[in-house]
Amino acid sequence: MPHGLDHIVHAVRDLDAAADVYRRAGFTVGARNRHPWGTHNRIVQLKNCFIEILTIAEPEQIPPHGARSFSFGAFNRDFLAAREGLSMLILNSRDAREDARSFAAAGIGGFEVFDFAREGKKPDGTPVKLAFSLVFATDPASPDAGFAACQHHFPENFWNPAFQIHANGATTVPGVAVVADNPTGHHIFLKAFTGVSDLHASSIGVRASTENGDVEIMERVAFRDRFGVSPEVRGEGMAFHGLRFAVTDTAPVEALHRQNGIASHRHGGALVVPSDAAHGATLIFEPAK
Repeated sequence: MPHGLDHIVHAVRDLDAAADVYRRAGFTVGARNRHPWGTHNRIVQLKNCFIEILTIAEPEQIPPHGARSFSFGAFNRDFLAAREGLSMLILNSRDAREDARSFAAAGIGGFEVFDFAREGKKPDGTPVKLAFSLVFATDPASPDAGFAACQHHFPENFWNPAFQIHANGATTVPGVAVVADNPTGHHIFLKAFTGVSDLHASSIGVRASTENGDVEIMERVAFRDRFGVSPEVRGEGMAFHGLRFAVTDTAPVEALHRQNGIASHRHGGALVVPSDAAHGATLIFEPAK
């Protein structure tokens, strides 16, 4: 079953400080939410996906991994022990239980579906019910990258145009930039995870063009040439490094960044906030196509 982007987790040690970077970069940032498994988050919502800025706030509440259970909190705790940055890529799901069976059959899953619910709020403060089902996947060659598909049970209560208005004019996330020493070595996993059978491969990388944005794996030198920054790669396999945002015009975004003290530079028609200025994530603003 094909999937598109749903959200990406940006794991940070100081949630409010990271939220302030996003806010000064021109994004509307949601209020702090608490999870019963030890993590807190704040949301940046765009039209096609969202960024989950996440921290470990109550480590004593984090459950361990089980034989058939993937601990979201434990994975991000261990990720943050080494670095801040983009820790997990979550795709959308129409049927989490069917995806669990598909991931298991492809050899990238075998985990039980994780269901949870919480209370959300509309822009006017009215409480609403939110519920999700997550099914996790793993690439053994990429132990520091987390993967899952997420089914929204009350999407009308989560996705809200009022939260998608940003001072920088960002509308969508056209894609996620992933770095690996051998991009084509991950194409079997990428096919099984995204459900996209026709991947675009080149000498520098491989891309899955989903119904809702691209997942592109590239070599470090290709990332540097395209975005003007050299990604720091630790560990093995794939690592999430860049988020691409579509904006109408990069000039007012650049002016906003200068006004708010956000370090960004122009490269190849895009405006780039390097990872050392954004808690380990490279934020790329591109003219909308």
